[in-house]
Amino acid sequence: MSTVAYGDDSHQVADLHLPDERSNGPTPVVVLIHGGYWRSGYDRSLETALADELVSDGYVVWNVEYRAADDPGGGWPGTYDDVAAAVDILPSALETAGVDAGPVAVVGHSAGGTLALWLGARGGLADGAVGSDPRLVPDAVVSQAGVNDLERASATGAGGGAVDALLGGRPDEVPERYAVASPIRRVPLGVDTLVLTGALDATVPVEQTTLYGDAAEAAGDTVTTLTVDGEDHFAHLDPTSDSWAAVRTYLASTVGPTRADDVSSG
Repeated sequence: MSTVAYGDDSHQVADLHLPDERSNGPTPVVVLIHGGYWRSGYDRSLETALADELVSDGYVVWNVEYRAADDPGGGWPGTYDDVAAAVDILPSALETAGVDAGPVAVVGHSAGGTLALWLGARGGLADGAVGSDPRLVPDAVVSQAGVNDLERASATGAGGGAVDALLGGRPDEVPERYAVASPIRRVPLGVDTLVLTGALDATVPVEQTTLYGDAAEAAGDTVTTLTVDGEDHFAHLDPTSDSWAAVRTYLASTVGPTRADDVSSG
């Protein structure tokens, strides 16, 4: 594993994990975006177990850190600028590492799910908008228990006001920010998408997944929406969970390495 800086701040880094054996031809890449309601105190180490699992399946993994809403320079637009910059520098990082890169998927958990969907939506942003003119648009996106409708989350006070802290105000105060930043406002993404949640999730309401899936499908996106029985918000970070098994199966079917065994069985 090597750590690559994409900016000058200590949070502007990503870990590059390479499999011991790569597929014949281009190797698929998975970008991981951690959650934590965009607050400091949470970092990319939340994704370490999943990164290890993906590497064992034959993927290259890019585990992204970013400035939280309460970090200097974080919030709007800094947090969004960070994940955009981290993805845009990825082709250069892979070239430096000697990786013949294949398709790219972005997988985000919770607050990271918001950012993952937004990364998939960047190709549709207006010129000059935060995150517009992407160097890399992913081939697939996964939002694991994501905060996918920021206006609804603001109205319900999700995360103790975490959305308002991220965007610097309520939807009626900064509507232009919500129009760019909220995944449900950006459909159709035009990118193959999986949104899933645990039926027992008490941290991010299940409707944040199901309503987004309905909106994306209505807008014409190719989207799979799953609610996993018996699992909670944090099951997504457990490599032995049914929620993670669903993500592995989805990745294998959309971007997966040809050398990998049938990961749906694990």
